[in-house]
Amino acid sequence: MSTTAVHSLWTTAAGPLDKIPAPHIEYAQLAPTLIVVGAAILGVLVEAFVPRKSRHYTQVFLAVVALTAAFAAVVGLAAGGYGTTKAHIAAMGAIAVDGPALFLQGTILLASLVAVFTFAERRLDPAAHGNRVDSFAAQAGSVPGSDSEKAAVKAGFTTTEVFPLALFAVAGMLVFPAANDLLTLFIALEVFSLPLYLMCALARRKRLMSQEAAVKYFLLGAFSSAFLLFGIALVYGYAGSVAYARIADVVDGTVQTIDPALAGTMGNDALLLIGGAMILTGLLFKVGAVPFHMWTPDVYQGAPTPVTGFMAAATKVAAFGALLRLLYVVLPGLRWDWRPIMWAIAIVTMLGGAIVAITQTDIKRLLAYSSIAHAGFILAGVIAVTPDGVSSVLFYLLAYSFVTIGAFAVVTLVRDAGGEATHLSKWAGLGRRSPLVAAVFAVFLLAFAGIPLTSGFSGKFAVFRAAAEGGAGALVVVGVISSAIAAFFYIRVIVLMFFSEPKAEGPTVAVPSPLTMTTIAVGVAVTLVLGVAPQYFLDLAGQASVFVR
Repeated sequence: MSTTAVHSLWTTAAGPLDKIPAPHIEYAQLAPTLIVVGAAILGVLVEAFVPRKSRHYTQVFLAVVALTAAFAAVVGLAAGGYGTTKAHIAAMGAIAVDGPALFLQGTILLASLVAVFTFAERRLDPAAHGNRVDSFAAQAGSVPGSDSEKAAVKAGFTTTEVFPLALFAVAGMLVFPAANDLLTLFIALEVFSLPLYLMCALARRKRLMSQEAAVKYFLLGAFSSAFLLFGIALVYGYAGSVAYARIADVVDGTVQTIDPALAGTMGNDALLLIGGAMILTGLLFKVGAVPFHMWTPDVYQGAPTPVTGFMAAATKVAAFGALLRLLYVVLPGLRWDWRPIMWAIAIVTMLGGAIVAITQTDIKRLLAYSSIAHAGFILAGVIAVTPDGVSSVLFYLLAYSFVTIGAFAVVTLVRDAGGEATHLSKWAGLGRRSPLVAAVFAVFLLAFAGIPLTSGFSGKFAVFRAAAEGGAGALVVVGVISSAIAAFFYIRVIVLMFFSEPKAEGPTVAVPSPLTMTTIAVGVAVTLVLGVAPQYFLDLAGQASVFVR
Protein backbone atom coordinates (compact mmCIF):
# COMPACT_ATOMS: atom_id res chain seq x y z
CA MET A 1 0.00 0.00 0.00
CA SER A 2 1.54 3.30 -1.03
CA THR A 3 2.05 6.18 1.37
CA THR A 4 -0.39 8.34 -0.61
CA ALA A 5 -3.14 5.75 -0.18
CA VAL A 6 -2.47 5.60 3.56
CA HIS A 7 -2.46 9.39 3.66
CA SER A 8 -5.78 9.66 1.79
CA LEU A 9 -7.32 7.05 4.12
CA TRP A 10 -6.12 9.03 7.13
CA THR A 11 -7.56 12.31 5.83
CA THR A 12 -10.88 10.67 4.93
CA ALA A 13 -11.15 9.15 8.42
CA ALA A 14 -10.34 12.45 10.09
CA GLY A 15 -12.78 14.38 7.95
CA PRO A 16 -12.45 18.00 6.91
CA LEU A 17 -10.82 20.29 9.49
CA ASP A 18 -13.73 22.73 9.68
CA LYS A 19 -15.71 20.16 11.72
CA ILE A 20 -13.77 20.81 14.96
CA PRO A 21 -16.18 22.95 17.00
CA ALA A 22 -14.79 26.10 18.59
CA PRO A 23 -15.21 26.16 22.36
CA HIS A 24 -18.02 28.40 23.55
CA ILE A 25 -16.91 30.39 26.63
CA GLU A 26 -19.15 32.93 28.40
CA TYR A 27 -16.43 35.39 29.36
CA ALA A 28 -18.78 37.85 31.10
CA GLN A 29 -20.05 35.18 33.49
CA LEU A 30 -16.52 34.02 34.28
CA ALA A 31 -15.36 37.63 34.81
CA PRO A 32 -14.67 37.39 38.59
CA THR A 33 -12.18 34.55 38.09
CA LEU A 34 -10.67 36.04 34.93
CA ILE A 35 -10.05 39.41 36.62
CA VAL A 36 -8.20 37.74 39.50
CA VAL A 37 -6.13 35.48 37.20
CA GLY A 38 -5.24 38.46 34.99
CA ALA A 39 -4.11 40.49 38.01
CA ALA A 40 -2.06 37.53 39.31
CA ILE A 41 -0.23 37.29 35.96
CA LEU A 42 0.31 41.08 36.00
CA GLY A 43 1.71 40.69 39.52
CA VAL A 44 4.31 38.23 38.21
CA LEU A 45 5.29 40.77 35.52
CA VAL A 46 5.54 43.50 38.20
CA GLU A 47 8.11 41.31 39.99
CA ALA A 48 10.11 41.13 36.77
CA PHE A 49 9.97 44.73 35.53
CA VAL A 50 9.17 47.18 38.36
CA PRO A 51 12.12 48.48 40.45
CA ARG A 52 12.39 46.87 43.89
CA LYS A 53 11.55 50.10 45.81
CA SER A 54 8.16 50.46 44.12
CA ARG A 55 7.11 46.82 44.04
CA HIS A 56 5.38 46.65 47.41
CA TYR A 57 3.02 49.54 46.71
CA THR A 58 2.38 48.42 43.12
CA GLN A 59 1.48 44.89 44.24
CA VAL A 60 -0.80 46.04 47.06
CA PHE A 61 -2.58 48.44 44.71
CA LEU A 62 -2.96 45.75 42.03
CA ALA A 63 -4.29 43.13 44.47
CA VAL A 64 -6.81 45.51 46.07
CA VAL A 65 -8.09 46.79 42.71
CA ALA A 66 -8.38 43.25 41.30
CA LEU A 67 -10.28 41.85 44.29
CA THR A 68 -12.60 44.88 44.38
CA ALA A 69 -13.28 44.64 40.63
CA ALA A 70 -13.91 40.89 40.88
CA PHE A 71 -16.35 41.44 43.77
CA ALA A 72 -18.13 44.11 41.70
CA ALA A 73 -18.39 41.55 38.88
CA VAL A 74 -19.97 39.01 41.27
CA VAL A 75 -22.48 41.62 42.46
CA GLY A 76 -23.22 42.49 38.82
CA LEU A 77 -23.88 38.83 37.96
CA ALA A 78 -26.11 38.40 41.00
CA ALA A 79 -28.04 41.60 40.14
CA GLY A 80 -28.41 40.28 36.58
CA GLY A 81 -30.27 37.24 37.90
CA TYR A 82 -27.49 34.70 37.39
CA GLY A 83 -27.91 33.54 40.99
CA THR A 84 -31.62 32.74 40.52
CA THR A 85 -33.56 32.79 37.24
CA LYS A 86 -30.62 32.77 34.81
CA ALA A 87 -28.50 30.22 36.71
CA HIS A 88 -26.85 27.89 34.22
CA ILE A 89 -23.77 25.86 33.35
CA ALA A 90 -21.07 27.94 31.61
CA ALA A 91 -17.74 27.22 29.89
CA MET A 92 -18.96 24.09 28.05
CA GLY A 93 -20.16 22.38 31.20
CA ALA A 94 -17.09 23.09 33.37
CA ILE A 95 -18.38 25.90 35.63
CA ALA A 96 -21.75 26.43 37.31
CA VAL A 97 -22.98 30.02 37.54
CA ASP A 98 -25.67 29.83 40.23
CA GLY A 99 -26.66 31.19 43.65
CA PRO A 100 -24.31 29.16 45.87
CA ALA A 101 -21.36 29.75 43.51
CA LEU A 102 -21.87 33.53 43.42
CA PHE A 103 -22.50 33.80 47.18
CA LEU A 104 -19.35 31.81 48.00
CA GLN A 105 -17.27 33.69 45.42
CA GLY A 106 -18.40 37.00 46.92
CA THR A 107 -17.50 35.77 50.42
CA ILE A 108 -14.06 34.56 49.27
CA LEU A 109 -13.31 37.87 47.50
CA LEU A 110 -14.35 40.04 50.46
CA ALA A 111 -12.44 37.87 52.94
CA SER A 112 -9.35 37.90 50.68
CA LEU A 113 -9.53 41.68 50.25
CA VAL A 114 -9.51 42.17 54.03
CA ALA A 115 -6.73 39.56 54.41
CA VAL A 116 -4.53 41.32 51.82
CA PHE A 117 -4.52 44.40 54.09
CA THR A 118 -2.80 42.32 56.79
CA PHE A 119 -0.28 41.07 54.19
CA ALA A 120 0.63 44.68 53.40
CA GLU A 121 1.13 45.72 57.05
CA ARG A 122 4.66 47.16 57.58
CA ARG A 123 4.54 48.99 60.90
CA LEU A 124 4.43 46.17 63.44
CA ASP A 125 8.09 45.12 63.44
CA PRO A 126 10.77 47.73 64.23
CA ALA A 127 12.49 48.97 61.09
CA ALA A 128 15.54 46.91 60.08
CA HIS A 129 18.51 48.94 58.78
CA GLY A 130 16.22 51.90 58.14
CA ASN A 131 13.74 49.83 56.08
CA ARG A 132 10.21 48.97 57.09
CA VAL A 133 9.55 45.24 57.17
CA ASP A 134 6.43 43.08 56.87
CA SER A 135 5.60 39.56 58.11
CA PHE A 136 7.40 37.81 55.26
CA ALA A 137 11.00 36.67 54.79
CA ALA A 138 13.41 39.12 53.19
CA GLN A 139 14.51 36.54 50.65
CA ALA A 140 12.55 33.31 50.53
CA GLY A 141 15.28 31.29 48.79
CA SER A 142 18.02 31.97 51.34
CA VAL A 143 18.82 29.52 54.16
CA PRO A 144 17.53 30.76 57.57
CA GLY A 145 20.34 32.48 59.46
CA SER A 146 22.75 32.42 56.51
CA ASP A 147 24.88 35.31 55.30
CA SER A 148 22.72 35.72 52.20
CA GLU A 149 19.66 36.18 54.40
CA LYS A 150 21.44 38.77 56.55
CA ALA A 151 22.53 40.61 53.42
CA ALA A 152 18.95 40.56 52.09
CA VAL A 153 17.61 42.00 55.37
CA LYS A 154 20.31 44.67 55.35
CA ALA A 155 19.50 45.62 51.77
CA GLY A 156 15.82 45.97 52.74
CA PHE A 157 14.50 43.24 50.43
CA THR A 158 10.91 42.08 50.88
CA THR A 159 9.04 39.10 49.44
CA THR A 160 6.42 40.98 47.44
CA GLU A 161 5.65 37.76 45.51
CA VAL A 162 3.10 36.92 48.21
CA PHE A 163 0.55 39.19 46.49
CA PRO A 164 0.48 37.40 43.11
CA LEU A 165 0.63 34.07 44.99
CA ALA A 166 -2.41 35.11 47.03
CA LEU A 167 -4.25 36.13 43.85
CA PHE A 168 -3.52 32.75 42.20
CA ALA A 169 -4.82 31.05 45.35
CA VAL A 170 -7.98 33.19 45.26
CA ALA A 171 -8.50 32.33 41.57
CA GLY A 172 -8.40 28.61 42.39
CA MET A 173 -10.78 29.14 45.31
CA LEU A 174 -13.27 30.97 43.07
CA VAL A 175 -13.40 28.02 40.65
CA PHE A 176 -13.46 25.32 43.35
CA PRO A 177 -17.05 25.75 44.64
CA ALA A 178 -18.32 26.50 41.11
CA ALA A 179 -16.67 23.50 39.39
CA ASN A 180 -19.24 21.41 37.56
CA ASP A 181 -17.04 18.47 36.61
CA LEU A 182 -14.50 16.49 38.56
CA LEU A 183 -11.46 17.50 36.48
CA THR A 184 -12.20 21.21 36.91
CA LEU A 185 -12.56 20.51 40.64
CA PHE A 186 -9.12 18.86 40.76
CA ILE A 187 -7.38 21.58 38.73
CA ALA A 188 -8.92 24.31 40.95
CA LEU A 189 -7.74 22.41 44.05
CA GLU A 190 -4.16 22.38 42.77
CA VAL A 191 -4.27 26.02 41.65
CA PHE A 192 -5.17 27.23 45.14
CA SER A 193 -3.16 24.68 47.13
CA LEU A 194 0.28 25.19 45.57
CA PRO A 195 0.48 28.97 46.31
CA LEU A 196 -0.67 28.26 49.90
CA TYR A 197 2.12 25.70 50.40
CA LEU A 198 4.62 28.37 49.32
CA MET A 199 3.12 31.18 51.39
CA CYS A 200 3.24 29.05 54.55
CA ALA A 201 7.06 28.90 54.28
CA LEU A 202 7.64 32.66 54.10
CA ALA A 203 7.56 33.84 57.73
CA ARG A 204 10.18 36.46 58.62
CA ARG A 205 10.51 35.30 62.24
CA LYS A 206 10.69 31.60 63.27
CA ARG A 207 11.62 30.64 59.71
CA LEU A 208 12.49 27.00 60.44
CA MET A 209 9.09 26.46 62.06
CA SER A 210 7.46 28.14 59.08
CA GLN A 211 9.31 25.91 56.61
CA GLU A 212 8.43 22.83 58.64
CA ALA A 213 4.76 23.86 58.50
CA ALA A 214 4.97 24.27 54.72
CA VAL A 215 6.57 20.84 54.24
CA LYS A 216 3.92 19.15 56.41
CA TYR A 217 1.15 20.95 54.56
CA PHE A 218 2.65 20.07 51.19
CA LEU A 219 3.12 16.37 51.96
CA LEU A 220 -0.31 15.87 53.50
CA GLY A 221 -1.89 18.08 50.83
CA ALA A 222 -0.29 16.01 48.06
CA PHE A 223 -1.63 12.90 49.81
CA SER A 224 -5.17 14.30 49.86
CA SER A 225 -4.91 15.38 46.20
CA ALA A 226 -3.91 11.80 45.34
CA PHE A 227 -7.00 10.49 47.17
CA LEU A 228 -9.17 12.93 45.25
CA LEU A 229 -7.66 12.03 41.88
CA PHE A 230 -7.93 8.30 42.50
CA GLY A 231 -11.55 8.78 43.54
CA ILE A 232 -12.21 10.74 40.33
CA ALA A 233 -10.77 7.85 38.27
CA LEU A 234 -13.02 5.30 40.00
CA VAL A 235 -16.14 7.47 39.66
CA TYR A 236 -15.31 7.96 35.96
CA GLY A 237 -15.12 4.19 35.58
CA TYR A 238 -18.53 3.93 37.22
CA ALA A 239 -20.35 6.71 35.32
CA GLY A 240 -18.38 7.00 32.08
CA SER A 241 -18.16 10.76 32.59
CA VAL A 242 -16.65 13.36 34.90
CA ALA A 243 -19.58 15.81 34.47
CA TYR A 244 -21.64 16.21 37.65
CA ALA A 245 -25.05 15.97 35.95
CA ARG A 246 -24.13 12.81 34.04
CA ILE A 247 -22.76 11.11 37.18
CA ALA A 248 -25.95 12.05 39.08
CA ASP A 249 -28.06 10.53 36.27
CA VAL A 250 -26.09 7.27 36.35
CA VAL A 251 -26.43 7.14 40.16
CA ASP A 252 -30.21 7.65 39.87
CA GLY A 253 -30.42 5.04 37.09
CA THR A 254 -31.92 7.44 34.54
CA VAL A 255 -29.15 6.89 31.94
CA GLN A 256 -29.93 4.18 29.39
CA THR A 257 -27.14 4.69 26.81
CA ILE A 258 -23.93 3.00 27.87
CA ASP A 259 -20.55 3.67 26.30
CA PRO A 260 -19.42 0.26 24.93
CA ALA A 261 -15.84 0.90 26.08
CA LEU A 262 -17.07 1.27 29.68
CA ALA A 263 -19.85 -1.35 29.61
CA GLY A 264 -17.80 -3.64 31.84
CA THR A 265 -17.54 -1.18 34.71
CA MET A 266 -20.50 1.21 34.32
CA GLY A 267 -23.00 0.93 37.11
CA ASN A 268 -20.61 -1.06 39.34
CA ASP A 269 -21.58 0.18 42.81
CA ALA A 270 -18.24 -0.75 44.39
CA LEU A 271 -16.49 1.76 42.11
CA LEU A 272 -19.01 4.45 43.02
CA LEU A 273 -18.81 3.88 46.79
CA ILE A 274 -15.01 3.66 46.96
CA GLY A 275 -14.52 6.53 44.47
CA GLY A 276 -17.08 8.74 46.22
CA ALA A 277 -15.46 8.04 49.60
CA MET A 278 -12.02 8.99 48.23
CA ILE A 279 -13.27 12.27 46.72
CA LEU A 280 -14.96 13.09 50.04
CA THR A 281 -11.69 12.33 51.86
CA GLY A 282 -9.84 14.84 49.67
CA LEU A 283 -12.45 17.54 50.39
CA LEU A 284 -12.71 16.80 54.12
CA PHE A 285 -8.93 17.19 54.34
CA LYS A 286 -9.20 20.75 52.96
CA VAL A 287 -12.03 21.47 55.40
CA GLY A 288 -9.91 20.19 58.31
CA ALA A 289 -12.42 17.60 59.58
CA VAL A 290 -11.30 14.86 62.01
CA PRO A 291 -9.58 12.44 61.22
CA PHE A 292 -8.09 14.47 58.31
CA HIS A 293 -7.17 17.43 60.52
CA MET A 294 -3.61 16.55 61.56
CA TRP A 295 -2.03 19.28 59.41
CA THR A 296 -4.19 22.11 60.78
CA PRO A 297 -2.57 23.04 64.16
CA ASP A 298 1.03 22.75 62.92
CA VAL A 299 0.39 24.73 59.73
CA TYR A 300 -1.68 27.43 61.49
CA GLN A 301 1.08 27.84 64.10
CA GLY A 302 4.04 27.85 61.69
CA ALA A 303 2.68 29.93 58.80
CA PRO A 304 3.00 33.75 58.85
CA THR A 305 -0.08 34.94 60.79
CA PRO A 306 -1.58 36.99 57.90
CA VAL A 307 -1.40 33.84 55.73
CA THR A 308 -2.97 31.76 58.52
CA GLY A 309 -5.92 34.13 58.68
CA PHE A 310 -6.36 34.16 54.90
CA MET A 311 -6.04 30.38 54.67
CA ALA A 312 -8.32 29.64 57.64
CA ALA A 313 -11.13 31.76 56.20
CA ALA A 314 -10.97 31.47 52.42
CA THR A 315 -9.97 27.78 52.11
CA LYS A 316 -12.86 26.70 54.35
CA VAL A 317 -15.36 28.68 52.28
CA ALA A 318 -14.10 27.18 49.01
CA ALA A 319 -13.87 23.61 50.32
CA PHE A 320 -17.32 23.60 51.92
CA GLY A 321 -18.76 25.03 48.70
CA ALA A 322 -17.26 22.17 46.70
CA LEU A 323 -18.42 19.63 49.31
CA LEU A 324 -22.00 20.97 49.19
CA ARG A 325 -22.10 20.82 45.39
CA LEU A 326 -20.71 17.27 45.34
CA LEU A 327 -23.21 15.94 47.92
CA TYR A 328 -26.27 17.88 46.73
CA VAL A 329 -25.77 17.76 42.94
CA VAL A 330 -23.75 14.59 42.23
CA LEU A 331 -24.58 12.18 45.04
CA PRO A 332 -28.11 12.99 46.29
CA GLY A 333 -29.06 9.46 45.15
CA LEU A 334 -26.47 8.05 47.57
CA ARG A 335 -27.82 9.98 50.56
CA TRP A 336 -28.44 6.86 52.64
CA ASP A 337 -24.84 5.79 52.12
CA TRP A 338 -23.02 9.05 52.86
CA ARG A 339 -25.19 10.50 55.62
CA PRO A 340 -24.21 7.99 58.36
CA ILE A 341 -20.51 8.47 57.56
CA MET A 342 -20.86 12.29 57.59
CA TRP A 343 -22.78 12.01 60.89
CA ALA A 344 -19.85 10.18 62.46
CA ILE A 345 -17.30 12.63 61.02
CA ALA A 346 -19.31 15.67 62.19
CA ILE A 347 -19.60 14.26 65.75
CA VAL A 348 -15.90 13.42 66.15
CA THR A 349 -14.93 16.74 64.53
CA MET A 350 -17.07 18.83 66.89
CA LEU A 351 -16.02 16.97 70.02
CA GLY A 352 -12.39 16.41 68.97
CA GLY A 353 -11.77 20.06 68.09
CA ALA A 354 -13.40 21.34 71.28
CA ILE A 355 -11.79 18.90 73.71
CA VAL A 356 -8.22 19.11 72.35
CA ALA A 357 -8.39 22.94 72.23
CA ILE A 358 -8.68 23.00 76.04
CA THR A 359 -5.11 21.65 76.37
CA GLN A 360 -3.50 24.23 74.04
CA THR A 361 -1.08 26.86 75.33
CA ASP A 362 -0.42 28.65 72.02
CA ILE A 363 -3.05 31.09 70.76
CA LYS A 364 -2.61 30.10 67.10
CA ARG A 365 -2.93 26.38 67.90
CA LEU A 366 -5.98 27.14 70.01
CA LEU A 367 -7.60 28.96 67.07
CA ALA A 368 -6.63 26.00 64.82
CA TYR A 369 -8.47 23.49 67.02
CA SER A 370 -11.33 25.94 67.27
CA SER A 371 -11.50 25.99 63.46
CA ILE A 372 -11.68 22.16 63.49
CA ALA A 373 -14.67 22.32 65.88
CA HIS A 374 -16.30 24.90 63.57
CA ALA A 375 -15.84 22.54 60.61
CA GLY A 376 -17.92 20.05 62.60
CA PHE A 377 -20.66 22.63 63.23
CA ILE A 378 -20.80 23.49 59.52
CA LEU A 379 -20.98 19.76 58.63
CA ALA A 380 -24.16 19.58 60.73
CA GLY A 381 -25.74 21.98 58.23
CA VAL A 382 -24.36 20.00 55.27
CA ILE A 383 -25.98 16.82 56.63
CA ALA A 384 -29.43 18.47 56.74
CA VAL A 385 -29.91 17.83 52.96
CA THR A 386 -32.54 20.60 52.66
CA PRO A 387 -32.46 24.05 51.02
CA ASP A 388 -32.29 25.45 54.58
CA GLY A 389 -29.17 23.35 55.10
CA VAL A 390 -27.46 25.03 52.13
CA SER A 391 -28.47 28.57 53.13
CA SER A 392 -27.41 28.03 56.77
CA VAL A 393 -23.97 26.77 55.65
CA LEU A 394 -23.56 29.78 53.31
CA PHE A 395 -24.45 32.18 56.14
CA TYR A 396 -22.14 30.42 58.62
CA LEU A 397 -19.21 30.58 56.19
CA LEU A 398 -19.77 34.33 55.66
CA ALA A 399 -19.87 34.96 59.41
CA TYR A 400 -16.96 32.64 60.25
CA SER A 401 -14.53 34.01 57.63
CA PHE A 402 -14.59 37.59 58.96
CA VAL A 403 -14.32 36.57 62.62
CA THR A 404 -11.31 34.40 61.75
CA ILE A 405 -9.41 37.01 59.75
CA GLY A 406 -10.12 39.62 62.45
CA ALA A 407 -8.90 37.30 65.23
CA PHE A 408 -5.63 36.49 63.45
CA ALA A 409 -5.13 40.20 62.68
CA VAL A 410 -5.30 40.89 66.44
CA VAL A 411 -2.77 38.10 67.05
CA THR A 412 -0.27 39.95 64.82
CA LEU A 413 -0.41 43.00 67.14
CA VAL A 414 0.71 41.37 70.41
CA ARG A 415 4.51 41.25 70.18
CA ASP A 416 7.69 40.87 72.20
CA ALA A 417 11.37 40.93 71.25
CA GLY A 418 11.06 37.67 69.27
CA GLY A 419 8.12 38.82 67.14
CA GLU A 420 4.55 37.74 67.82
CA ALA A 421 3.89 36.62 71.40
CA THR A 422 1.60 33.66 70.77
CA HIS A 423 2.07 31.78 74.08
CA LEU A 424 -1.09 32.20 76.17
CA SER A 425 0.85 33.11 79.32
CA LYS A 426 2.08 36.26 77.49
CA TRP A 427 -1.53 37.43 77.02
CA ALA A 428 -2.12 37.68 80.79
CA GLY A 429 -3.26 41.16 81.80
CA LEU A 430 -3.54 42.36 78.19
CA GLY A 431 -6.87 44.00 79.05
CA ARG A 432 -5.13 46.39 81.46
CA ARG A 433 -2.26 47.17 79.16
CA SER A 434 -4.31 47.66 76.01
CA PRO A 435 -8.04 47.61 76.78
CA LEU A 436 -9.16 48.26 73.20
CA VAL A 437 -7.21 45.38 71.61
CA ALA A 438 -8.28 42.99 74.37
CA ALA A 439 -11.93 44.07 74.00
CA VAL A 440 -11.85 43.53 70.24
CA PHE A 441 -10.29 40.08 70.68
CA ALA A 442 -12.93 39.29 73.30
CA VAL A 443 -15.66 40.13 70.74
CA PHE A 444 -14.11 37.65 68.28
CA LEU A 445 -13.78 34.95 70.96
CA LEU A 446 -17.42 35.43 72.00
CA ALA A 447 -18.43 35.10 68.34
CA PHE A 448 -16.44 31.85 68.07
CA ALA A 449 -18.19 30.64 71.22
CA GLY A 450 -21.60 31.44 69.71
CA ILE A 451 -22.74 33.96 72.35
CA PRO A 452 -25.98 35.83 71.38
CA LEU A 453 -25.69 39.21 69.56
CA THR A 454 -22.61 37.96 67.66
CA SER A 455 -22.50 36.46 64.17
CA GLY A 456 -21.37 33.14 65.69
CA PHE A 457 -24.70 32.73 67.47
CA SER A 458 -26.76 33.51 64.33
CA GLY A 459 -24.66 31.08 62.29
CA LYS A 460 -24.82 28.24 64.83
CA PHE A 461 -28.54 28.76 65.34
CA ALA A 462 -29.18 28.59 61.58
CA VAL A 463 -27.05 25.48 61.11
CA PHE A 464 -28.46 23.62 64.11
CA ARG A 465 -32.05 24.52 63.17
CA ALA A 466 -31.50 23.20 59.63
CA ALA A 467 -29.95 19.99 61.02
CA ALA A 468 -32.85 19.48 63.47
CA GLU A 469 -35.43 20.00 60.71
CA GLY A 470 -33.47 17.62 58.48
CA GLY A 471 -33.88 14.86 61.08
CA ALA A 472 -30.45 15.17 62.71
CA GLY A 473 -31.65 16.14 66.19
CA ALA A 474 -29.05 13.97 67.95
CA LEU A 475 -26.33 15.81 66.04
CA VAL A 476 -27.64 19.14 67.36
CA VAL A 477 -27.40 17.83 70.94
CA VAL A 478 -23.74 16.87 70.37
CA GLY A 479 -23.20 20.28 68.75
CA VAL A 480 -24.58 22.14 71.74
CA ILE A 481 -22.43 20.07 74.14
CA SER A 482 -19.35 20.80 71.98
CA SER A 483 -20.21 24.50 71.96
CA ALA A 484 -20.38 24.45 75.75
CA ILE A 485 -16.94 22.77 75.96
CA ALA A 486 -15.55 25.28 73.45
CA ALA A 487 -17.05 28.24 75.34
CA PHE A 488 -14.89 27.21 78.31
CA PHE A 489 -11.55 27.84 76.58
CA TYR A 490 -12.69 31.01 74.81
CA ILE A 491 -13.89 32.50 78.09
CA ARG A 492 -10.70 31.30 79.80
CA VAL A 493 -8.69 33.49 77.40
CA ILE A 494 -10.97 36.48 78.12
CA VAL A 495 -10.55 35.95 81.89
CA LEU A 496 -6.77 35.68 81.40
CA MET A 497 -6.70 39.01 79.50
CA PHE A 498 -8.92 41.01 81.86
CA PHE A 499 -8.58 39.47 85.31
CA SER A 500 -4.92 38.53 85.72
CA GLU A 501 -2.01 40.78 86.58
CA PRO A 502 0.16 41.90 83.64
CA LYS A 503 3.78 40.76 83.87
CA ALA A 504 6.50 43.41 83.98
CA GLU A 505 8.38 41.91 81.02
CA GLY A 506 5.17 41.12 79.15
CA PRO A 507 4.61 41.82 75.45
CA THR A 508 3.65 45.17 73.98
CA VAL A 509 0.80 45.86 71.61
CA ALA A 510 2.14 47.33 68.38
CA VAL A 511 0.29 50.24 66.81
CA PRO A 512 -0.65 49.10 63.30
CA SER A 513 -1.11 51.13 60.14
CA PRO A 514 -4.65 51.93 58.91
CA LEU A 515 -4.53 48.68 56.85
CA THR A 516 -4.66 46.29 59.81
CA MET A 517 -7.00 48.67 61.66
CA THR A 518 -9.38 48.40 58.69
CA THR A 519 -9.19 44.58 58.75
CA ILE A 520 -10.00 44.45 62.47
CA ALA A 521 -12.74 47.11 62.19
CA VAL A 522 -14.42 45.26 59.31
CA GLY A 523 -14.20 42.01 61.30
CA VAL A 524 -15.87 43.59 64.34
CA ALA A 525 -18.51 45.35 62.22
CA VAL A 526 -19.50 42.17 60.34
CA THR A 527 -19.51 40.17 63.59
CA LEU A 528 -21.90 42.61 65.27
CA VAL A 529 -24.12 43.31 62.24
CA LEU A 530 -24.63 39.60 61.50
CA GLY A 531 -25.30 39.05 65.19
CA VAL A 532 -27.74 41.90 65.80
CA ALA A 533 -29.54 42.05 62.43
CA PRO A 534 -28.84 38.83 60.52
CA GLN A 535 -32.17 38.59 58.70
CA TYR A 536 -31.20 40.36 55.47
CA PHE A 537 -28.11 38.14 55.08
CA LEU A 538 -30.06 34.98 55.97
CA ASP A 539 -32.60 35.90 53.26
CA LEU A 540 -29.75 36.54 50.81
CA ALA A 541 -28.27 33.11 51.60
CA GLY A 542 -31.77 31.62 51.27
CA GLN A 543 -32.19 33.09 47.77
CA ALA A 544 -28.72 31.82 46.84
CA SER A 545 -29.24 28.26 48.07
CA VAL A 546 -30.46 26.56 44.86
CA PHE A 547 -27.87 24.61 42.87
CA VAL A 548 -28.23 24.54 39.11
CA ARG A 549 -28.49 20.91 37.96
